[in-house]
Amino acid sequence: MNMLYDSESFAVVHIHVNAPTAGDPEPAEVPQLPRHGFEIVDKRSGKEVYLDGSWAEMFQRHIAAWQRDTPSQEEVETTLEGYASLAQMPVVVH
Repeated sequence: MNMLYDSESFAVVHIHVNAPTAGDPEPAEVPQLPRHGFEIVDKRSGKEVYLDGSWAEMFQRHIAAWQRDTPSQEEVETTLEGYASLAQMPVVVH
């Protein structure tokens, strides 16, 4: 899990669900379908959305463009606001 962005309004985490860690079983026993994704938390509404599959691929393209073009914080937050509109799950602290 990698924190990609954190502001007053949003937090974005890249989650490597099946990423191997020390002590994991042999590769043959690890599930072969990786479920990488991004969690976007809208701190203003207290809701989060998890993007995987084609949504995650589309968001990854935004990240690649941001790395090339260095957008303003306002541009990043406008994009995140669009994804956050999908958020239905309340943020729950475990």
